Amino acid sequence: MAKKYSSKINKIRTFALSLIFVGFIVMYIGIFFRTSPLIMSLCMLLGVLFIIASTVIYLWIGILSTKAIQVVCPNCNKPTKILGRVDMCMHCREPLTLDRSLEGKDFDEKYNRKDTSLKQ
Repeated sequence: MAKKYSSKINKIRTFALSLIFVGFIVMYIGIFFRTSPLIMSLCMLLGVLFIIASTVIYLWIGILSTKAIQVVCPNCNKPTKILGRVDMCMHCREPLTLDRSLEGKDFDEKYNRKDTSLKQ
């Protein structure tokens, strides 16, 4: 079974959204410890920290998204943003690259790493 790829921006946004849900779940767990103020306060504080971390990640990806190169996907003709040398279309998951040496090669996220040799 092939590995399911998605665009880098969507992956980071999904991670930030999951941090929000984890933060709320941790805070709800704290409600069950009403008899112990220390554990309840710790859970509430930890939940708030998860939500603050999510906010920082959303801010970071927003700044990164404004610097990303915007292209029109040749498959679905919708505008999408590319981070790195290779990325996927946000809408139809078409592999995209701006590097001429990677055109025609199978999609692999390893091409975005600096230590990867292109002589495969």
